[in-house]
Amino acid sequence: MKKTAYILCFVMFGATLPLIAQDVSLFQQFNGRYDYVAIGNTLNTEENGSYSNCTILTSSSAELILDPSQNIVAAYLYWAGSGAGDFDIELNGIAISAERTFSDSLDATRIFFAAFADVTDLVINEGNGTFTVSEFDLTNVITPYCPTGTNFGGWAISIIYQDTNLPLNQLNVYDGLQSVPTFLSITLDNLNVLDNEDAKIGFIAWEGDRNLAVTEQLTINGNVISNPPLNPANNAFNGTNSFTGASDLYNMDIDVYNIQDNISIGDTSATITLTSGQDFVMINNIITVLNSQLPDATIAIDDYTVNCGENSVALSYTINNFNSTALLPANTPIAYYLNGILLGQSVTLNDIAINATETGSIVLTVPETSDPNIIITAVVDDDGTMNGVVTEINENNNETSEDIELLIIPDIIPLPNLTGCNEGFETSTYNLFDALVGLNIDESEVSFYLSLEDLEAEMNSILIPSNYNNLSNPETIFVRLESPPCYEIFQCNLDIENCPPEIPEGFSPNNDGFNDWFNIQGLYDIFTEHELSIYNRYGEVLFVGDNDKPWNGKINSGLNNRGKTVPVGTYYYVLNLKDPEYKPIVGWVYVNY
Repeated sequence: MKKTAYILCFVMFGATLPLIAQDVSLFQQFNGRYDYVAIGNTLNTEENGSYSNCTILTSSSAELILDPSQNIVAAYLYWAGSGAGDFDIELNGIAISAERTFSDSLDATRIFFAAFADVTDLVINEGNGTFTVSEFDLTNVITPYCPTGTNFGGWAISIIYQDTNLPLNQLNVYDGLQSVPTFLSITLDNLNVLDNEDAKIGFIAWEGDRNLAVTEQLTINGNVISNPPLNPANNAFNGTNSFTGASDLYNMDIDVYNIQDNISIGDTSATITLTSGQDFVMINNIITVLNSQLPDATIAIDDYTVNCGENSVALSYTINNFNSTALLPANTPIAYYLNGILLGQSVTLNDIAINATETGSIVLTVPETSDPNIIITAVVDDDGTMNGVVTEINENNNETSEDIELLIIPDIIPLPNLTGCNEGFETSTYNLFDALVGLNIDESEVSFYLSLEDLEAEMNSILIPSNYNNLSNPETIFVRLESPPCYEIFQCNLDIENCPPEIPEGFSPNNDGFNDWFNIQGLYDIFTEHELSIYNRYGEVLFVGDNDKPWNGKINSGLNNRGKTVPVGTYYYVLNLKDPEYKPIVGWVYVNY
C-alpha cells in the first residue's frame, strides 16, 4: 500500500504543531549470562492495503518454548495498533493494563499507539506453552484506516532469560516509538563491547508491509544488515519473526540479526538507521546482546555516627558489584567529598565477585568552619581527583550522598550550687537531684558526670546521684539531659561549709560503753581548734578541754577534786569553736549515772 504523508503535523487551537513520537532510549540493562527470545502475533487477518478486508481479530496466540536451562528473569509485553489506544487487554485470561504508553501518527487523522506492561511473574508462572492476548478490540477503530492500508494491531513479548551455558553478556532493552518514512536514525548508548562474537540486535516493529520495498534498508554503523530469506536487505520489515521463522505476522515484525561484523570491540554506542521510500514503519523495541566482562561498582552509606562537639563523622558503607559480568578488583579506590573538597580516601580490601558486596568503615574529619548541616558524597572507583581507575559497565552510578547533622555542644546551663555540711576531711553527702528542683525534669532522663569528656562520651556516670560524697572541695558536677537529637548540659558546684555541731543535752559517764562522754557531733573532725569549758552552777570551772581532750565527766580544773567524776546534776558549757563564722556557744548538759 502507498503511504504519502511524509511531513507530520496537526492543528490544535489554531497552531500547527509537529507530531513528535517518543525517542527510543535505554529502558533496562542486564549483565551476566543472559540472552532473549521474542514471541507474538498479529491481529490482522491478512496484509493490510486499500483492497484488503477491513476486519481485525480481538485475540491471537503464540507459543513459547524454552530449554530447561533457560530461566526467565524478565518478560516485557508490547502491544500496538491503529487509533488512540486500547490500554486494557488480557494475557492468558489475566487482565493487563498498560504501565507506559507511546504514540505516533501520519497526520491528524491517522494516529497510532503502543503500550507496555511488565508480565514477568505471569510468564514465569505459565512457563512453556501457548500465550494468548485477548480483549484487544480495535473493531470499531480501524474503519477510517482501511482505505489507506494503515489498519493494524498486534502484540509481542520479549523474554529475557539466564543460562549458565551462555557467555557473560550485556543485554540492553531500549524502547520508545519512532517511525519512517523517509529516514530514521537511532543512537544506542550504554554499550560496552568486550568481544563482538555472536553479537546480535533485535527489533519489535509495527506496520511494516511485505509488498513495499522501496529503498527500504536497515543499517547499523553504516553497514546494511539482513537476515535472508526472512529479512532481505531491501525489505527488512516484512511481517516475520526471526526466532520462529514465521512469515505471516501481517504488519508487524519480530526480527533479530547477527551483527558480529558490524560492531567493534570497545564500542560504547551504535547507530541504527532505517530508510524507506514508501513503507511506514514504527520501531517500538530494540534489544542488543553483546559480550561484556566488566564490573559495576556502586556504593551505599549504611550508617554514620557523630559525637557531640566533634567535627568527625564515622561512616559505615557497602560496596556492591551487582549487575556485573566480572569481579571488582581489590584496592578499588573510594573517595569522600564535602562540597567538592576531598575529606578522605579508602579502598576495597578484596576482590568482590559478581553480585557480591564488601562492607567497610572510615572516620572523616570535617573542617571546623563547616555548617552543622553537611552533605557527604561517597564515590567508589575514584582516585581522589574525581577520576576512575576501573573500567565499568556503568560509569555513572558510582556515588551516593548522605545528609548529616553535626552535633554542636550546647551551652552549659548553670544550676544553683549545692552546699553540704563538712563531715570531716572536706567531704559531705549530697542528693544531686536537689539541683534540679523547679526544672520539671524526669530523673530517668538525666545523668551526672565529673567531667565534660565523660558526659559527651556517656562514660563513668555517677552511679547513685541521690547519695553522693564529693571527691574534692569545691567540686563541679555536669548534668546531661537527654533531648533528641542532641542533649542539654547543666552544671552545678558542690560547696562545703562547717555546719554548727550537734550538742547533746546529757550523758552518763558510768563506763557501760553507752553515752559515756560529752559527744558533740560534728566537732572533733571539723572544728579541730575548739576549746570547751565546763562550769558548775556556782560558776566554777570544772573542766577545760580541746580536740584532744573531750569531757568524760571528770574534773581537771581547780585546786580540789581533780580526777573525780562530777555528781549527778546540770552543768554549763562554753564552746568556743574558734571559727570566724561562729560566736562561742553557751548551753547546759545534764550528767546522770
